[in-house]
Amino acid sequence: MRTPFTSSGPVTTVTRVTPRTALPPELPALRLSEENRARTHMLVSLLLDYPDAAWFRRLHALRDHLVGLPPEIRSPLIQFIERAEREGETSWQRLYVTTFDLKRKCSLYISYYSTGDTRRRGTALVTFLEAYRAAGWEFDAADLPDYLPAVLEFSARSSSPIAGALIASHREGVEVLRAALEGLDSPWALLIRVVTLSLPPIDARTRERFLDLVNEGPPTETVGLSFLGNLPTFAPVTQRGAAS
Repeated sequence: MRTPFTSSGPVTTVTRVTPRTALPPELPALRLSEENRARTHMLVSLLLDYPDAAWFRRLHALRDHLVGLPPEIRSPLIQFIERAEREGETSWQRLYVTTFDLKRKCSLYISYYSTGDTRRRGTALVTFLEAYRAAGWEFDAADLPDYLPAVLEFSARSSSPIAGALIASHREGVEVLRAALEGLDSPWALLIRVVTLSLPPIDARTRERFLDLVNEGPPTETVGLSFLGNLPTFAPVTQRGAAS
């Protein structure tokens, strides 16, 4: 066996191991009414968008919608809004770009974490479009369909169980994003914590998958396998109606 170091004395094998990055503390799922979950997802959807002038103008109005939410949801959202107001438009925009546009593990496109820059990404994006259509919605935006603010808006506005299935099937992406933002001590970590609190609890095996993604990062090579997570293929409502 080849060893890194040799000497005339007893041979010593030196093993260099990079320790695995720990996941952030697990957050217990909150019991939320459907109305509160929808309101939470809509608020986070708006707050995660690019902070242009219109974004700053509506911050005051968003505060009014925090009334009645549980303190575990309301407090971090207030903290986030207050910090954005203190920082100001130019500084906040610069921080947003530095965080989400320049860091691979801080992508707001949640299928990226499971598919990376591979051909599987296209399949995943088609699945998002199928999910929207199956719930009776048409995705019409400049962003890709797996953009987290869009997925959260879909969850907030759609009464279809497909909306919950869509975000749940990409829970890994949400958790990897949370780990990355918390590691940076980013103010946007407050928003992703709120999303995590609003989602169903997870088991140990699923949490281990999160840990693998945190340490390995998004895939960079295609291995010939199609990844759809736990999300089934959805048929648009028009097709389902025609088949019945």
